[in-house]
Amino acid sequence: MESPEILVTLVGLSLIAFVLWYFFFSTREAVSAVSSSSGVQEVDITVKGGYSPDVIEVEKGKPVQLHFYRDEEASCSEEVLFPDFGIRRELPAFQTTLIELLPQQAGRFEFTCGMGMLRGSLVVK
Repeated sequence: MESPEILVTLVGLSLIAFVLWYFFFSTREAVSAVSSSSGVQEVDITVKGGYSPDVIEVEKGKPVQLHFYRDEEASCSEEVLFPDFGIRRELPAFQTTLIELLPQQAGRFEFTCGMGMLRGSLVVK
């Protein structure tokens, strides 16, 4: 191989490594749910190329309301799945969808888009 081919290969491998690190190994800051006067824990989540925030902390045994606002029309973000809670919801573009759940046990519960490309976590303490 010649020098330009080696350089292009190294740059490509570096970009692949960065993408893998960013999506699978980088640390994300957790956002704690805000409790309303009625004791319901609420979080607003924006869906646009991912979930923001994508790590949400809540307390065990208290009801949770997740407000998903889908700020795009990409097909991947058309629905959200919470497999551990048996929840699958359509997310209409440019609308807010309410998801209510009651976490009964502590742990980390993943949520994803229908294709599994967009990911987030609900951390129950």
